[in-house]
Amino acid sequence: MSARGHLRIYLGAAPGVGKSYKMLGEGQRRLARGTDVVAGFVETHGRQHTADMLEGLEVVPRQIIDYRGARFTELDVDAVLARRPEVALVDELAHTNVPGSRNAKRWQDVDELLAAGIDVISAVNIQHLESINDVVEKITGVPQRETVPDRVVRAADQIELVDMTPEALRRRMAHGNVYAADKIDAALGNYFRVGNLSALRELALLWLADRVDAGLQQYRAQHDIESTWEARERVVVALTGGPEGETLIRRAARIAARSVGGDLLAVHVARSDGLTGADPTRLAEQRTLIESLGGSYHQVVGDDVPAALLSFARAENATQLVLGGSRRSRLSSMLTGPGIGSSTIRDSGDIDVHIVTHAQMGRGRLPRLRGSLSRRRKVQGFVLAVVLPPLLALLLELGADHLNLTSNVLAFLLGVVVVALVGGLWPALLTAIGGTVVLNYFFTPPTRTFTIADINNALALAIFVLVAAMVSSVVDRAARRTRQAARAAAESETLATLAGSVLRGQTALPALLDRVREAFGMTGACLMERVDDELTEVWRPIASAGPLTCTRPEEADAEIPARDDLVLVLQGHQLAADERRLVGAFAAHAAALVDKARLSEAAAEAKPLAEADKLRTALLRAVGHDLRSPLASAKASVTSLRSDDVDWTESERAELLETADESLDRLSRLVDDLLDLSRLQAGVLPVFTRPMALDEVIPGVLAELGDDGDRVTVDVPHTLPLVEADPALLERVIANLLANAVRYSPEGRPPLVTGSALGDTAEVRVIDRGPGFPRADLDRVFAPFQRLGDTDNTVGVGLGLALARGLAEAMRGTLQPEETPGGGLTMVIALPTATARPADAPVPGARERLGREAP
Repeated sequence: MSARGHLRIYLGAAPGVGKSYKMLGEGQRRLARGTDVVAGFVETHGRQHTADMLEGLEVVPRQIIDYRGARFTELDVDAVLARRPEVALVDELAHTNVPGSRNAKRWQDVDELLAAGIDVISAVNIQHLESINDVVEKITGVPQRETVPDRVVRAADQIELVDMTPEALRRRMAHGNVYAADKIDAALGNYFRVGNLSALRELALLWLADRVDAGLQQYRAQHDIESTWEARERVVVALTGGPEGETLIRRAARIAARSVGGDLLAVHVARSDGLTGADPTRLAEQRTLIESLGGSYHQVVGDDVPAALLSFARAENATQLVLGGSRRSRLSSMLTGPGIGSSTIRDSGDIDVHIVTHAQMGRGRLPRLRGSLSRRRKVQGFVLAVVLPPLLALLLELGADHLNLTSNVLAFLLGVVVVALVGGLWPALLTAIGGTVVLNYFFTPPTRTFTIADINNALALAIFVLVAAMVSSVVDRAARRTRQAARAAAESETLATLAGSVLRGQTALPALLDRVREAFGMTGACLMERVDDELTEVWRPIASAGPLTCTRPEEADAEIPARDDLVLVLQGHQLAADERRLVGAFAAHAAALVDKARLSEAAAEAKPLAEADKLRTALLRAVGHDLRSPLASAKASVTSLRSDDVDWTESERAELLETADESLDRLSRLVDDLLDLSRLQAGVLPVFTRPMALDEVIPGVLAELGDDGDRVTVDVPHTLPLVEADPALLERVIANLLANAVRYSPEGRPPLVTGSALGDTAEVRVIDRGPGFPRADLDRVFAPFQRLGDTDNTVGVGLGLALARGLAEAMRGTLQPEETPGGGLTMVIALPTATARPADAPVPGARERLGREAP
């Protein structure tokens, strides 16, 4: 059986970048080296440069398939297998074969060729990859029905990205190197927009970067390479949830910023049993900070912190690890041995470790030795520790004739275990000491004295004390861990329930406070904000749950700071220390909700104010200049006619009257436009939208333009979906745009009106080949009362485009300018679609009313 063939794929960032051309070029190079190469299936799409690259290559005849009365050609897999070349060129890897073919997909045909030992060179565009198919549809509005699984492309032995800048690709299309001339304008205005091409390009780069990174990790794993490869700088900062976290994050961010493309990662190591002393409030704040600096936050589980940190760093191929200086005091370091930093440095290997100093270094305290049992059990343990040794002594004394010292020691050891189970460490230690005294006095020869004559007896008593202390410690630690684990489980369940209730609720902050009140058994919960006042400190409630009688945080049973000016207050009972830590997470979340709500309100309030200011300035400019010009012209004409000093001829009198009439018409139109603009700003312009066809409105627009309407070319398909629009307002918008397009279009190159659909949006494009505008001025074309250098006041006052955009937005649409490839300006009206019109039910007579066919 022959070895499996190798697959090489040219991955195109977008259609037209030249992936087929590159594939054929590789075939030509291999042919020149003496390799047996055939073209199994190559799609030229009518591009002459691509077709020229086929010269000299043997082309395997395609398979002809009849389907539903039509003839189609597909890759003939049997013919390629029979020819058995060394290399086969197979284009369009994501292609769906015609029913009746050998396989449903072309990538399955390619898999057969590879299984037969034939090397295959293929090509596919990024938008056809299965994993990002939905993303591409959201970006471009065009669904991709032909897809290929990512695993097929990732399994290729070689992948080469074929890329081109959006501007270069659009120029290539404008020159006719990609599509036929009659399809260029529609393609540039729809799928091949600069934004779409930029997004596709970024998707291709990111997808390929992930594949390259995965290949690098696989190579390192296959060759058992555990050392760090500095392919790019990756900085990992270790967070404990302590106050020094912000200092560490900022220092790590500066280290990562010193290298181009450096990655910043933060990691927190949690205990495997879920018992951690980290402050969740601080961790939440530090996570927000790390993400604001462009980094990512991670959490790993491990009891050995240095080993967990280094394991994470090596898995991420990190080059540097940032740790904070130890908070332990010198005495604590002497008693507990080397800290996390020392252990990490010792085992770091190729990873550079930075120990960052901070204000909390050396300020830690020795751990306090305290049990975790309830006070009642401790009291019971001490009572038992006092009562049990005498009781055991009495019972053992009754059987003194049959028992030896070993039996007595074991009996007292059993008593120590019982006391440890009841009362914990300290009562058990007390029992061990008391038992030693009793054993020494009553049962160790010579009895009734504290003297021990036999060294074996002394050793037995010493071992008894040691074993009793160890057993007591183990029992106490187990009890403490059990209680802490139960507490951690309860906290996790509380936080999980909190997340679910907040996500499901419509009013997040009240739901959060109500959850806090219920979870901790409080009667009331309130988030208070400090209001600046010159005389006294004033607190006002933002949101609350349950009844409250306090007006200031210090009057409540518990106050948890959310930040400097926000405090979460609880009323009902005092909180334990571990409960305060959990409530701190709730408080931090509440502060984030307040900030989010205020930012939304500020944005909503600022928008109408800015629009009102813009309109006010425009109106003042119009009154100062544009109203005066037609008024002065009409006034001069009327004054001249009334003058008795000049004997006007009939033709001169008619000319003056015509001037006055035109000036007054211009003034009337300007006043109407100003009123409409003011109505738009005030939100009182009547807008009556209904589902309508775009081709319904075009005839009325052309009729309004008169003779100029005959110069317009229309390509608005009657199969477009219906749009939600006001027919009268939409007609006015298109009329304004077409009037400008006709005015600036040169002879022999009439304006073009096209229509298209993109997802849930339909577009009308008004395209002219006039002088256009510099790219820097495209954002200014909608400013009222200016014409970007046009000084001819007889052609308008600069309100047409401003009004057109306002009317489009009033119908929940948009109006955006674009450069026309080859020169000119394209105005794009985008409107939301209504219920799609069936393809077999066109608007009656719409095409006939247009009176012209699309080019």
